Amino acid sequence: MKKLIYLLLLALLPLGMQAAKAGKKNTPQKVRVACVGNSVTFGYALRNPATQSYPTQLQTLLGDGYEVRNFGHSGATLLRHGHRPYVKTPEYQQAIDFKADLVVIHLGLNDTDPRNWPDYAEEFIGDYRNLINDFKAANANAKVWVCLMTPIFHGHPRFQSGTRDWHAAIQKAIRKVAVNGVGLIDLNTPLYNHPELFPDALHPNVEGAGIIARTVYGAITGNYGPLTLSPMYGNGMVVQRRQPITFHGTASAGTSVRVTFNRLQLTTTAAPNGEWEVRYPEMEAGGPYSLSFETMPAKGKGKLLSKPTAVVNIDSVWVGDVWLCSGQSNMEFTLQQTTTAQEDKTRFAQQSTTQAGAKPYLAYCDMSTRFPTDNVEWSEETLSEVNHLKLVQQPRWQQCTEENVGRFSAIAALFGRMLADSLRIPIGIICNAVGGTTTEAWIDRATLEWEMPNILNDWYHADYGQAWARGRALKNIAKAPNTKLQRHPYEPAYMFEAGIMPLNHYKIKGVVWYQGESNANNIELHERLFTLLEKSWRNFFGNPQLPFYTTQLSGLNRPSWPRFRNSQRLLTEQLPQTWMAVTHDMGDPADVHYPNKRPVAERLARLALAHTYSQQLTADAPEVVSVHYHAGEVRLVYKNATRLVVKGEQLLGFEVAGADGIYHEAKATVDGNSVTLSSPEVTAPVSFRYAWQPYTKANLYNQAGVPASTYCSEE
Repeated sequence: MKKLIYLLLLALLPLGMQAAKAGKKNTPQKVRVACVGNSVTFGYALRNPATQSYPTQLQTLLGDGYEVRNFGHSGATLLRHGHRPYVKTPEYQQAIDFKADLVVIHLGLNDTDPRNWPDYAEEFIGDYRNLINDFKAANANAKVWVCLMTPIFHGHPRFQSGTRDWHAAIQKAIRKVAVNGVGLIDLNTPLYNHPELFPDALHPNVEGAGIIARTVYGAITGNYGPLTLSPMYGNGMVVQRRQPITFHGTASAGTSVRVTFNRLQLTTTAAPNGEWEVRYPEMEAGGPYSLSFETMPAKGKGKLLSKPTAVVNIDSVWVGDVWLCSGQSNMEFTLQQTTTAQEDKTRFAQQSTTQAGAKPYLAYCDMSTRFPTDNVEWSEETLSEVNHLKLVQQPRWQQCTEENVGRFSAIAALFGRMLADSLRIPIGIICNAVGGTTTEAWIDRATLEWEMPNILNDWYHADYGQAWARGRALKNIAKAPNTKLQRHPYEPAYMFEAGIMPLNHYKIKGVVWYQGESNANNIELHERLFTLLEKSWRNFFGNPQLPFYTTQLSGLNRPSWPRFRNSQRLLTEQLPQTWMAVTHDMGDPADVHYPNKRPVAERLARLALAHTYSQQLTADAPEVVSVHYHAGEVRLVYKNATRLVVKGEQLLGFEVAGADGIYHEAKATVDGNSVTLSSPEVTAPVSFRYAWQPYTKANLYNQAGVPASTYCSEE
């Protein structure tokens, strides 16, 4: 019996072996993914690269159907004549032997070393293509992606000596490699606004590695999640008239996106990086119009399924003019805090109607801060939110009414109301002002890296920032696990990244700017920074002629303010498409937040009506156009004034000086559009100044009630 059973098992053994072979043959092969690179790929500086590196995190995202291998080698160069060529590392041969189906290459960071790029730059593209060919030779069906490099930040020791420049040059070269079926993955953009994720300015931490993994995952799978729209889109929004109207967002690659606006339907397809965009022709003011977004998955030969997979409807979109009101606390100051609050609320309720009986549409998009920079230590949760650029409220459009306008910026709301009443078109106001913020905080990182890189280095302890601002920032971040890597709204580039980037692709008519209090300690630095800010924003919004309406600092007992106000005046004269509202007569000697904001808003609105909308009205401040010194007197002739007006019994605020440079109070008399100055202490005046006191009682205006600016003839 035992022998019979033994013989039976021998007979069945070949069948079992054949079945096992057949089962193995039918088991799906895993897709092999080779992550090729340097120390960033390897996971250098991570506590446990085996579990924390981006290839490991990518494996988790892709799942069991993929086999991801890490072939990163720290210090490796793409250049074969580099100081440590990747092709001479053990990982290179291991990657070739792996015969990967998908190859993701992230090299180039170490080629920024002065031993490499200066001598062998011309060989980079050829060497990169040869490396790609090596993987194609190992597996002819391999799909290859090359990656735009992760950022190298300002803290890198060679940043200014060449690394910054060579990094930019290598990025351009990598783009040229990504042709003829070679894919391109951008690892720079998703990480560029997050220096806090790079402890040594070069290697990302675990969270940064996770961002790389998700970016590569999207490129491999095309899965970028469901339909996502700009945060600026919402019911009651205003889009810019007389410019092409663009709507954009993300969806999984290849997804068909159908947009219907004002009954006109446009369809596009999400690109391999998940981005999509449609552009409508420019329109005149009007509305409200309906807007809808639908995703329609492809089926067969370009046919669409009958039912959309996602639908987003926006009930009312208006076409008009959109203004961005930005800055620090005096722009942030709400209408309900002003001395004219109740009267202004009533005026919103009584806003004049059109001939058709409708009030002009005025909408306010609130992007106020979630975390005021009060004199407190922030919680760890707040610190984390700030680091993730979640400082401002999710944008929300609301129609300005008597009931809600009190919560909005007084200057922004009153500016918008005056424009809506005057122009009789829909007006949209976006306000993202945050108290205490510095000028440098509102400038994009790339502009600072190339134009003023030193301001990025340890801003909290350097002397670029005003001492008050740096002290308050350090108080807010005191509980941070690592204050060196903690972000704050006052630091360079932060507000641009948190408050301006959400407006990407959103067209605006112009900018109303009220900021400077946190930079008044260093006039010369502010002159450079404000110039860079205008350059930065005009580039971001794609409009080199974007108008800026700025607000001069008010009167306040701070010694540097007269010279700062004069500097603002001079900047306005020098910079294109820039105008300034004078406010020294609105100040308070002890309170930087003076409560009467209506005149400031109206002065800004009149400037916009005069210069952007070409209305015939006197909006500019009286300005000295000629100076005559004769017989111990100084005669000043003004433009923007058919008649000068003194508010008070006598003209105050003028001083004259002789060759010794010592200023004395001057007797001043007005005659038409001229002022004559004299002083018994100065027999031969050679210079003069006006409103040069920190808190001034200067009282010269033109016939339209616009005050003359702080002025010094020596500046």
